[in-house]
Amino acid sequence: MDLTQMRARLRRDLHDEDAASYRWTDAELDRHLDRALRELSQAVPLEARASLTTSASRELSLASLTGLIAVAAVEYPAGKYPPIYVRFSRWESTLTLLVDQLPVAGEQVNVYYGKLHTLDGATSTIPVHLEDVVATGAAGYAALEWASFATNRVNVGGEAAGPNYLVWGRELLGAFRHRLSRERSRLRRHQLYQPAEPAASQTTDWGP
Repeated sequence: MDLTQMRARLRRDLHDEDAASYRWTDAELDRHLDRALRELSQAVPLEARASLTTSASRELSLASLTGLIAVAAVEYPAGKYPPIYVRFSRWESTLTLLVDQLPVAGEQVNVYYGKLHTLDGATSTIPVHLEDVVATGAAGYAALEWASFATNRVNVGGEAAGPNYLVWGRELLGAFRHRLSRERSRLRRHQLYQPAEPAASQTTDWGP
């Protein structure tokens, strides 16, 4: 489901389908979808892998990893069987391999990481079963925005319109964040990569 389809779905959820008198503009709904998408990405990042090259140092730059959220595992040296996953630390855009021997220049390192999801006019990386979660979060933000806008304004919904949207928005965001919490817990219980020789002190950005 691309951005256009997600926006149409969001309008249905918000009962805002009369094109002659939209309550929210496309730009406003896109902003709310983007905010919900970023929160989803923090809880359930898009899984990705990148191959980096050492430069006679334990430190590697992660600056090329667009949308990076968290590093899940580091394979070094790359290409071995079974794969060798090493301990690491991360500070901002620098990854440090916690290995005894200093890497030589030109060695390959595979970095398995989570990144921001994409939602635009052509593509979407949102898992199908989580599309309703993003729509719920975006609807919650849209409702809160309208509640704020309606404050001290005369509107066809009467004086209760603002407070009603406020309550509805909070309920939607509550459901949204509860679902994100469940997804985050499920992800933390799921170990993506099983080392050949597990180490009790193995470090990841997503927790031990």
